[in-house]
Amino acid sequence: MTHWGAFEADSDGDRLTAVRPWRDDPEPMRLIENVASAQHHPTRVDQPYVRQGWLERGPGGTGRGDEPFVPVSWETALDLLSGELARVYREHGAEAVYGGSYGWASAGRFHHAQSQVHRFLNCLGGYVRHVNSYSLGVSTVLLPHVIGDIGWIMTQATSKESLVEHAELVVAFGGLSPKNSAVSPGGVSRHNTRGWIGAARARGCRFVSITPLRDDTPAEAAAEWLAPRPGSDAALMLALAQVLDAEGLADTEFLDKYTVGYERFVGYVRGEVDGIVKSPEWAAPITGLTVERIRTLAREMAAARTLVTVGWSLQRAQYGEQPLWLGVVLAAMLGQIGLPGGGFGHGYGSAASLGEPARKFSPPRLPQGPNGVDTFIPVARISDMLLNPGQSFEYNGQHLVYPDIRLVYWAGGNPFHHHQDLARLREAFTRPETVVVHDPFWTSTARHADIVLPSTMTIERDDYGAGENDRVFFAMKAITRPHGEARDDYAIFGELAERLGVGKEFTEGRTVVEWLRHLYEEWRQRHTEHDLPDFDTFWASEHIELPVPDPQQVLGADFRADPQRFPLTTPSGKIEIFSETIDSFGYADCPGHPVWLEPDEWLGGPAAAEFPLQLIANQPRSKLHSQLDVGAYSQSTKVAGREPVRLHPDDAAARGLRDGDVVRVFSKQGSCLAGLIIDDAVRQGVAQLSTGAWYDPDPTDPAFCRHGNPNVLTPDRPSSTLSQGSTGQLCLVDIERYEPDLPDLTVNRPPAIMINGT
Repeated sequence: MTHWGAFEADSDGDRLTAVRPWRDDPEPMRLIENVASAQHHPTRVDQPYVRQGWLERGPGGTGRGDEPFVPVSWETALDLLSGELARVYREHGAEAVYGGSYGWASAGRFHHAQSQVHRFLNCLGGYVRHVNSYSLGVSTVLLPHVIGDIGWIMTQATSKESLVEHAELVVAFGGLSPKNSAVSPGGVSRHNTRGWIGAARARGCRFVSITPLRDDTPAEAAAEWLAPRPGSDAALMLALAQVLDAEGLADTEFLDKYTVGYERFVGYVRGEVDGIVKSPEWAAPITGLTVERIRTLAREMAAARTLVTVGWSLQRAQYGEQPLWLGVVLAAMLGQIGLPGGGFGHGYGSAASLGEPARKFSPPRLPQGPNGVDTFIPVARISDMLLNPGQSFEYNGQHLVYPDIRLVYWAGGNPFHHHQDLARLREAFTRPETVVVHDPFWTSTARHADIVLPSTMTIERDDYGAGENDRVFFAMKAITRPHGEARDDYAIFGELAERLGVGKEFTEGRTVVEWLRHLYEEWRQRHTEHDLPDFDTFWASEHIELPVPDPQQVLGADFRADPQRFPLTTPSGKIEIFSETIDSFGYADCPGHPVWLEPDEWLGGPAAAEFPLQLIANQPRSKLHSQLDVGAYSQSTKVAGREPVRLHPDDAAARGLRDGDVVRVFSKQGSCLAGLIIDDAVRQGVAQLSTGAWYDPDPTDPAFCRHGNPNVLTPDRPSSTLSQGSTGQLCLVDIERYEPDLPDLTVNRPPAIMINGT
């Protein structure tokens, strides 16, 4: 199982000789082609390494990211690392350790790298943690104030089956991307995006895709494509709300019974607050759409059973709270929340789990134990934390202070993929005394570490798992031996724990197989009402199916039926169109109801005079995030070895560019090389360059990536004071042909290795 799907494979014991999709997957993904081709790639970490300067001079960040690595034995590496951990905890305490690991490393639930490292650090006394994610940083903070916890919205989203049978109109802000909906944390058993969309369309459902990229929605939708200026969705939504209000199309009975604060919001829409009516005439010059199309879309939404869905991409931008909040408001004004096929959705087309009916219970997983440290940061504030220890900041109504981090421990994840302004992140990574990374590959994060320990890939270890909301629970047996001297994270932490005197607490005396059996049988005993097989039977099988109580689930159905008995988890128990809580924080960049706030970088602002293209830094088609970028399928999509950038034909012609050119993409923050693809599926004025290319900085200029990582271009600023969420989706750039000789790439081979002093 992988995060992008299940597969079958043949192996000779050392390597996979054939990889093919799981036979029960109706829409398999080509991403599985990366697995076999990457397993023994030269960028696999074959044994433990220590940065030369750290080994010779001791802890300190000077030279990190530039100096060669020295190969060492496991015994030496574990002795050095256990000694350093003991020193930091003794001299500085647990609040000096950042356990920053992200959660995508393994689809398996036991060898989930984030769980492993957090369990280990908790045995030592705890660690500074992060909250939220780069994908949903805004949503996780905002939605509990407005409609409910993000976990509820994700697991209880109106099912695809309900949409197929009942939806008449799907208005998709951000589209319904088939590439994004192919992945999910923990894996996807049966891909079905094209299937459910095609079935809904065949029944007569219409789709309107509102996005700068026409192919953000699969062809099966036969969608109408509306392409407003990126960053202007909030203005469009306000204009839709104005039409619903002015023409008497808003469901006032629903608003009175199920929401609070509508009158405060609608006063703003009517212009009572600032003298500006948020009409289609006001929104048209902001969005680039016509007055008539905005007006008729509002009428169409009111006349049909309509799902308003907002993709995760919209909230990954400056003021990303506003279009997300407005999506809820529009659905409330239509009065269809809690009805089959209608209402609000967040993330259809963003992850495979959205619209999969909730399982009755989740699969077993490794407990992490209690964390002895309360200090945390929003995940997208890592550079701020490392660069500004002791500095205060605001977050969701709280006054917090950045801790003084001396040691960063990363097992799973790659911040040099997720984060913005990579030159600044590179500087931030020089500040800790020690950086430790477990990784199967020489990723950018591993290259900026002091101690690098080779971890196994999923195919090299025994595990089990199921994706979020996925009903198929797989036994995941090791298919090959580990590459080189790679070890499971569990084995590494087990040995470190023994050296540090917490071995019993970490392992509880169990091997991997004993843990798998223990967790499974404990889980089975909790659910005796279901006929679950014993561990041996499960392990000898391919998979089991977990029960799903309501295939036709509808988000908010209970709330709609009886709001007194089934209130929402918001402060009022209702949908909060105006939030007294948020208003009390006094944040100018996120007031008490949704508004139009002009972004610093968008095509309608003054900055576009210097940088006239809007960059869309979305997720890639050929890999998950940056995983297995060296794999065959990922490599096949590159142009001259660089990540492809797409540009509208008119924008390319205006710059004298041709298809296949290597171009320089540049912004206020930095620049990168990319291979040009000319494509009219991209809105004019937009450049689309996906994330995921391994960061390959020029040795003299860390703001210049030779490989095409767009995060050298994107600014490191939060969406708002409320969420402190990532804004990595959008920024302004320009593009020119790259005339000098192409520089060599270094990320497709190991970093400099010092052997025997050379």
